[in-house]
Amino acid sequence: MAREILNIENLFVEYSNIRGKVKAVRGVNLKLYKGENLALIGESGSGKTTLGTAIIRLLPSSGYIKDGKIIYKGNGNEYDISKFNEKDLRQFRWKEIAMVFQSALNSFNPVLKVWDQIYDTAKAHGISNRSFVRERAISLLRYVQLDPERVINSYPHELSGGMRQRVLIAMSLLLEPKILILDEPTTALDILTQRNIIELLRTIKSDMGLSMIFISHDLSLAAELADRVAVMYAGAIVELGSVEDIFYRPRHPYTLGLIKAVPTVTAGFRELYSIPGSPPDLINLSPGCKFAPRCEYRRSECEKDEPTLVEVGPDHFVACIRHKEINNGR
Repeated sequence: MAREILNIENLFVEYSNIRGKVKAVRGVNLKLYKGENLALIGESGSGKTTLGTAIIRLLPSSGYIKDGKIIYKGNGNEYDISKFNEKDLRQFRWKEIAMVFQSALNSFNPVLKVWDQIYDTAKAHGISNRSFVRERAISLLRYVQLDPERVINSYPHELSGGMRQRVLIAMSLLLEPKILILDEPTTALDILTQRNIIELLRTIKSDMGLSMIFISHDLSLAAELADRVAVMYAGAIVELGSVEDIFYRPRHPYTLGLIKAVPTVTAGFRELYSIPGSPPDLINLSPGCKFAPRCEYRRSECEKDEPTLVEVGPDHFVACIRHKEINNGR
Protein backbone atom coordinates (compact mmCIF):
# COMPACT_ATOMS: atom_id res chain seq x y z
CA MET A 1 0.00 0.00 0.00
CA ALA A 2 1.34 3.39 -1.02
CA ARG A 3 1.95 5.96 1.68
CA GLU A 4 -0.77 8.50 2.43
CA ILE A 5 0.18 12.08 1.64
CA LEU A 6 -3.22 13.73 2.27
CA ASN A 7 -6.07 12.65 4.52
CA ILE A 8 -9.37 14.54 4.54
CA GLU A 9 -11.45 13.65 7.59
CA ASN A 10 -15.19 14.37 7.88
CA LEU A 11 -14.89 17.72 6.08
CA PHE A 12 -17.82 20.15 5.99
CA VAL A 13 -17.64 23.41 4.02
CA GLU A 14 -20.39 26.03 3.91
CA TYR A 15 -21.03 29.37 2.23
CA SER A 16 -22.96 32.18 3.87
CA ASN A 17 -25.92 33.24 1.74
CA ILE A 18 -28.81 35.66 2.18
CA ARG A 19 -31.15 32.63 2.10
CA GLY A 20 -29.11 30.60 4.59
CA LYS A 21 -26.09 28.30 4.67
CA VAL A 22 -25.03 26.58 1.44
CA LYS A 23 -23.82 23.10 2.42
CA ALA A 24 -21.25 22.78 -0.36
CA VAL A 25 -19.18 19.91 1.08
CA ARG A 26 -20.77 17.46 3.50
CA GLY A 27 -18.83 14.93 5.51
CA VAL A 28 -16.15 14.08 2.97
CA ASN A 29 -13.59 11.45 3.94
CA LEU A 30 -10.88 10.95 1.35
CA LYS A 31 -7.25 9.86 1.17
CA LEU A 32 -4.64 10.68 -1.44
CA TYR A 33 -1.59 8.45 -1.78
CA LYS A 34 1.93 9.33 -2.85
CA GLY A 35 2.27 9.25 -6.64
CA GLU A 36 -1.46 8.74 -7.17
CA ASN A 37 -3.79 10.44 -9.64
CA LEU A 38 -7.23 10.98 -8.09
CA ALA A 39 -10.14 12.35 -10.11
CA LEU A 40 -13.14 14.19 -8.64
CA ILE A 41 -16.07 14.00 -11.04
CA GLY A 42 -19.68 15.14 -10.95
CA GLU A 43 -22.08 17.76 -12.26
CA SER A 44 -21.49 21.48 -11.83
CA GLY A 45 -22.36 22.44 -8.27
CA SER A 46 -21.55 19.04 -6.79
CA GLY A 47 -18.78 20.46 -4.58
CA LYS A 48 -15.66 19.43 -6.53
CA THR A 49 -14.03 22.86 -6.80
CA THR A 50 -15.04 23.78 -3.25
CA LEU A 51 -13.27 20.66 -1.99
CA GLY A 52 -10.15 21.53 -4.01
CA THR A 53 -10.00 25.13 -2.82
CA ALA A 54 -10.71 24.06 0.76
CA ILE A 55 -7.63 21.82 0.70
CA ILE A 56 -5.39 24.87 0.14
CA ARG A 57 -7.65 27.20 2.14
CA LEU A 58 -8.49 29.52 -0.77
CA LEU A 59 -12.25 29.59 -0.35
CA PRO A 60 -14.12 32.78 -1.29
CA SER A 61 -14.77 35.24 1.52
CA SER A 62 -18.26 33.82 2.09
CA GLY A 63 -16.95 30.26 2.47
CA TYR A 64 -15.54 28.58 5.55
CA ILE A 65 -14.64 25.15 6.89
CA LYS A 66 -17.35 24.29 9.39
CA ASP A 67 -15.85 21.04 10.64
CA GLY A 68 -13.28 18.39 9.81
CA LYS A 69 -9.54 18.05 9.26
CA ILE A 70 -7.23 18.24 6.26
CA ILE A 71 -4.08 16.35 7.23
CA TYR A 72 -1.01 16.79 5.02
CA LYS A 73 1.75 14.25 5.59
CA GLY A 74 5.03 15.61 4.26
CA ASN A 75 8.66 15.85 5.29
CA GLY A 76 8.10 13.19 7.93
CA ASN A 77 5.51 15.32 9.76
CA GLU A 78 1.73 15.73 9.84
CA TYR A 79 0.08 19.14 9.46
CA ASP A 80 -3.60 20.03 9.83
CA ILE A 81 -4.06 22.57 7.03
CA SER A 82 -7.44 23.60 8.44
CA LYS A 83 -5.60 25.06 11.48
CA PHE A 84 -2.95 27.05 9.57
CA ASN A 85 -2.78 30.82 10.05
CA GLU A 86 -2.33 33.14 7.06
CA LYS A 87 1.46 33.24 7.35
CA ASP A 88 1.70 29.44 7.40
CA LEU A 89 -0.66 29.20 4.43
CA ARG A 90 1.40 31.59 2.29
CA GLN A 91 4.47 29.42 2.77
CA PHE A 92 2.54 26.16 2.36
CA ARG A 93 0.76 26.96 -0.90
CA TRP A 94 2.80 26.37 -4.06
CA LYS A 95 5.64 24.85 -2.04
CA GLU A 96 3.79 21.76 -0.77
CA ILE A 97 0.46 21.87 -2.62
CA ALA A 98 -0.12 23.89 -5.81
CA MET A 99 -3.35 24.42 -7.71
CA VAL A 100 -3.99 25.13 -11.38
CA PHE A 101 -7.27 27.01 -11.44
CA GLN A 102 -10.05 26.90 -13.99
CA SER A 103 -9.97 29.71 -16.56
CA ALA A 104 -6.27 30.43 -17.00
CA LEU A 105 -6.77 34.08 -18.04
CA ASN A 106 -8.48 34.93 -14.74
CA SER A 107 -5.60 33.37 -12.81
CA PHE A 108 -3.07 35.94 -14.03
CA ASN A 109 -2.61 39.61 -13.23
CA PRO A 110 -3.37 41.21 -16.61
CA VAL A 111 -0.94 44.13 -16.13
CA LEU A 112 2.12 42.05 -15.23
CA LYS A 113 4.27 40.05 -17.60
CA VAL A 114 4.65 36.31 -17.08
CA TRP A 115 8.19 36.76 -15.69
CA ASP A 116 7.06 39.25 -13.06
CA GLN A 117 4.38 36.87 -11.83
CA ILE A 118 6.77 33.93 -11.70
CA TYR A 119 9.37 35.96 -9.80
CA ASP A 120 6.77 37.29 -7.35
CA THR A 121 5.78 33.70 -6.55
CA ALA A 122 9.38 32.70 -5.88
CA LYS A 123 10.12 35.84 -3.87
CA ALA A 124 7.08 35.27 -1.66
CA HIS A 125 8.69 31.98 -0.63
CA GLY A 126 12.09 33.45 0.16
CA ILE A 127 13.81 32.85 -3.21
CA SER A 128 15.13 36.23 -4.35
CA ASN A 129 17.97 35.16 -6.66
CA ARG A 130 16.64 36.50 -9.97
CA SER A 131 19.05 34.58 -12.19
CA PHE A 132 18.25 31.28 -10.44
CA VAL A 133 14.49 31.84 -10.68
CA ARG A 134 14.72 32.89 -14.34
CA GLU A 135 16.80 29.84 -15.23
CA ARG A 136 14.29 27.56 -13.50
CA ALA A 137 11.34 29.34 -15.14
CA ILE A 138 12.88 29.00 -18.61
CA SER A 139 13.55 25.32 -17.95
CA LEU A 140 9.95 24.71 -16.88
CA LEU A 141 8.47 26.66 -19.80
CA ARG A 142 10.58 24.62 -22.16
CA TYR A 143 9.46 21.45 -20.31
CA VAL A 144 5.80 22.29 -21.01
CA GLN A 145 6.69 22.74 -24.70
CA LEU A 146 6.63 26.52 -24.93
CA ASP A 147 9.12 28.98 -26.39
CA PRO A 148 10.47 30.34 -23.07
CA GLU A 149 12.08 33.54 -24.40
CA ARG A 150 8.87 34.60 -26.07
CA VAL A 151 6.46 33.55 -23.33
CA ILE A 152 8.38 34.83 -20.29
CA ASN A 153 8.32 38.42 -21.60
CA SER A 154 4.66 38.34 -22.67
CA TYR A 155 1.52 39.62 -20.99
CA PRO A 156 -1.15 36.95 -20.38
CA HIS A 157 -3.50 38.36 -23.03
CA GLU A 158 -0.77 37.92 -25.65
CA LEU A 159 -0.90 34.13 -25.21
CA SER A 160 -3.48 31.66 -26.46
CA GLY A 161 -5.68 29.69 -24.05
CA GLY A 162 -3.56 26.56 -24.39
CA MET A 163 -0.35 28.53 -23.85
CA ARG A 164 -1.74 30.19 -20.71
CA GLN A 165 -2.75 26.79 -19.37
CA ARG A 166 0.80 25.51 -19.92
CA VAL A 167 2.27 28.59 -18.22
CA LEU A 168 0.04 27.95 -15.20
CA ILE A 169 1.21 24.34 -15.04
CA ALA A 170 4.85 25.48 -15.30
CA MET A 171 4.30 28.03 -12.49
CA SER A 172 2.67 25.38 -10.32
CA LEU A 173 5.84 23.28 -10.60
CA LEU A 174 8.17 26.18 -9.76
CA LEU A 175 8.66 25.25 -6.08
CA GLU A 176 8.51 21.48 -6.63
CA PRO A 177 5.26 20.78 -4.73
CA LYS A 178 4.32 17.27 -3.62
CA ILE A 179 0.63 17.61 -4.62
CA LEU A 180 -0.85 19.27 -7.70
CA ILE A 181 -4.58 20.09 -7.87
CA LEU A 182 -5.97 20.80 -11.35
CA ASP A 183 -9.45 22.32 -11.71
CA GLU A 184 -10.91 21.58 -15.15
CA PRO A 185 -7.46 21.68 -16.84
CA THR A 186 -8.84 21.10 -20.36
CA THR A 187 -12.04 23.17 -20.25
CA ALA A 188 -12.53 25.73 -23.08
CA LEU A 189 -9.60 24.31 -25.07
CA ASP A 190 -9.85 22.82 -28.55
CA ILE A 191 -9.59 19.05 -28.85
CA LEU A 192 -5.98 19.01 -30.05
CA THR A 193 -4.84 21.30 -27.24
CA GLN A 194 -6.76 19.12 -24.76
CA ARG A 195 -4.84 16.11 -26.03
CA ASN A 196 -1.53 17.95 -25.63
CA ILE A 197 -2.39 18.96 -22.04
CA ILE A 198 -3.34 15.37 -21.19
CA GLU A 199 -0.05 14.08 -22.59
CA LEU A 200 1.83 16.78 -20.66
CA LEU A 201 0.16 15.80 -17.38
CA ARG A 202 0.95 12.16 -18.04
CA THR A 203 4.61 13.11 -18.60
CA ILE A 204 4.70 15.17 -15.40
CA LYS A 205 3.45 12.23 -13.36
CA SER A 206 6.00 9.91 -14.98
CA ASP A 207 8.94 12.31 -14.54
CA MET A 208 8.18 13.88 -11.18
CA GLY A 209 6.06 11.34 -9.32
CA LEU A 210 3.63 13.99 -8.08
CA SER A 211 0.33 13.18 -6.44
CA MET A 212 -2.43 14.83 -8.47
CA ILE A 213 -6.10 15.64 -7.94
CA PHE A 214 -8.09 16.28 -11.13
CA ILE A 215 -11.37 18.16 -10.77
CA SER A 216 -13.49 17.61 -13.85
CA HIS A 217 -16.88 16.85 -15.33
CA ASP A 218 -15.07 15.36 -18.33
CA LEU A 219 -15.21 11.60 -17.78
CA SER A 220 -12.73 10.93 -20.58
CA LEU A 221 -10.06 12.92 -18.70
CA ALA A 222 -10.65 10.84 -15.58
CA ALA A 223 -10.57 7.61 -17.57
CA GLU A 224 -7.24 8.49 -19.17
CA LEU A 225 -5.34 9.95 -16.22
CA ALA A 226 -6.82 8.70 -12.95
CA ASP A 227 -5.84 5.77 -10.77
CA ARG A 228 -8.91 6.25 -8.56
CA VAL A 229 -12.12 8.19 -9.05
CA ALA A 230 -14.36 9.88 -6.46
CA VAL A 231 -17.88 10.69 -7.67
CA MET A 232 -19.45 13.69 -5.91
CA TYR A 233 -23.13 14.59 -5.68
CA ALA A 234 -24.70 17.32 -3.53
CA GLY A 235 -21.44 17.92 -1.66
CA ALA A 236 -20.81 14.29 -0.71
CA ILE A 237 -18.86 11.40 -2.20
CA VAL A 238 -21.36 8.80 -3.40
CA GLU A 239 -18.88 6.38 -4.99
CA LEU A 240 -15.13 5.85 -4.72
CA GLY A 241 -13.03 3.26 -6.46
CA SER A 242 -10.42 2.43 -9.05
CA VAL A 243 -10.91 3.79 -12.55
CA GLU A 244 -11.80 0.25 -13.69
CA ASP A 245 -14.45 -0.14 -10.96
CA ILE A 246 -16.04 3.22 -11.65
CA PHE A 247 -16.23 2.90 -15.43
CA TYR A 248 -16.81 -0.85 -15.82
CA ARG A 249 -18.49 -1.81 -12.53
CA PRO A 250 -20.39 1.30 -11.30
CA ARG A 251 -22.60 0.61 -8.29
CA HIS A 252 -24.32 3.96 -7.75
CA PRO A 253 -27.18 5.10 -10.02
CA TYR A 254 -25.67 8.56 -10.33
CA THR A 255 -22.34 7.17 -11.54
CA LEU A 256 -24.21 4.93 -13.98
CA GLY A 257 -26.19 7.93 -15.24
CA LEU A 258 -23.04 9.99 -15.82
CA ILE A 259 -21.46 7.19 -17.85
CA LYS A 260 -24.60 6.57 -19.92
CA ALA A 261 -24.81 10.30 -20.72
CA VAL A 262 -21.43 10.30 -22.48
CA PRO A 263 -21.78 10.08 -26.28
CA THR A 264 -19.80 7.33 -27.99
CA VAL A 265 -18.28 7.24 -31.46
CA THR A 266 -20.21 4.09 -32.41
CA ALA A 267 -23.58 5.09 -30.91
CA GLY A 268 -25.04 6.35 -34.17
CA PHE A 269 -27.73 9.01 -33.98
CA ARG A 270 -29.64 7.71 -30.98
CA GLU A 271 -30.88 10.25 -28.47
CA LEU A 272 -28.41 10.87 -25.67
CA TYR A 273 -29.35 9.71 -22.21
CA SER A 274 -29.92 12.48 -19.67
CA ILE A 275 -30.31 12.15 -15.91
CA PRO A 276 -33.82 13.46 -15.17
CA GLY A 277 -34.43 16.39 -12.85
CA SER A 278 -31.99 18.89 -11.38
CA PRO A 279 -29.43 18.84 -8.54
CA PRO A 280 -30.89 19.61 -5.09
CA ASP A 281 -30.96 22.97 -3.34
CA LEU A 282 -27.90 22.87 -1.08
CA ILE A 283 -29.52 25.30 1.34
CA ASN A 284 -32.70 23.29 1.92
CA LEU A 285 -31.64 19.66 1.60
CA SER A 286 -34.32 17.03 2.05
CA PRO A 287 -33.73 14.02 4.32
CA GLY A 288 -32.64 10.71 2.92
CA CYS A 289 -30.58 10.08 -0.21
CA LYS A 290 -30.05 13.38 -2.01
CA PHE A 291 -30.16 11.65 -5.40
CA ALA A 292 -33.45 9.84 -4.69
CA PRO A 293 -35.75 12.38 -6.48
CA ARG A 294 -33.85 11.75 -9.73
CA CYS A 295 -33.19 8.02 -9.27
CA GLU A 296 -34.98 5.29 -11.22
CA TYR A 297 -34.01 2.75 -8.53
CA ARG A 298 -35.48 4.64 -5.57
CA ARG A 299 -37.66 3.08 -2.91
CA SER A 300 -39.58 4.66 -0.06
CA GLU A 301 -36.75 3.88 2.39
CA CYS A 302 -34.34 5.93 0.25
CA GLU A 303 -36.10 9.09 1.41
CA LYS A 304 -35.69 8.34 5.13
CA ASP A 305 -31.97 8.12 5.89
CA GLU A 306 -29.00 9.22 3.81
CA PRO A 307 -26.83 6.18 3.01
CA THR A 308 -23.16 6.17 3.99
CA LEU A 309 -20.26 4.71 2.04
CA VAL A 310 -19.96 0.94 2.36
CA GLU A 311 -17.31 -1.29 0.83
CA VAL A 312 -18.67 -3.34 -2.08
CA GLY A 313 -15.34 -4.62 -3.36
CA PRO A 314 -11.60 -4.19 -2.79
CA ASP A 315 -11.16 -0.43 -2.23
CA HIS A 316 -14.55 0.18 -3.89
CA PHE A 317 -17.10 2.13 -1.82
CA VAL A 318 -20.63 3.26 -2.62
CA ALA A 319 -23.42 5.11 -0.79
CA CYS A 320 -26.58 3.38 -2.04
CA ILE A 321 -28.86 0.81 -0.42
CA ARG A 322 -29.58 -0.81 -3.81
CA HIS A 323 -26.01 -1.18 -5.03
CA LYS A 324 -26.36 -4.97 -5.51
CA GLU A 325 -29.08 -4.49 -8.13
CA ILE A 326 -27.24 -1.69 -9.89
CA ASN A 327 -24.24 -3.97 -10.44
CA ASN A 328 -26.21 -5.57 -13.27
CA GLY A 329 -28.03 -2.41 -14.29
CA ARG A 330 -25.87 -1.66 -17.31
